[in-house]
Amino acid sequence: MYKRIRELREDHDLTQREVAEMLGMSQTGYSKYETGEYAVPSIVLIKLAKLYETSVDYLLGLTNNPVPYK
Repeated sequence: MYKRIRELREDHDLTQREVAEMLGMSQTGYSKYETGEYAVPSIVLIKLAKLYETSVDYLLGLTNNPVPYK
């Protein structure tokens, strides 16, 4: 999951600081999500899925289909 979150951020040409600001948190806190040092709360997973227009299942690695559910 952590690798996928980082890859999506990079694919969207965003910095950790930019994503952290969108989530209303510090860059340091967000970076710990990407490294797996902190578990990603469900509310943050939902926000990331909306930001990247994908599903939480995709972020979690439960599917390889990035298309969000209808």
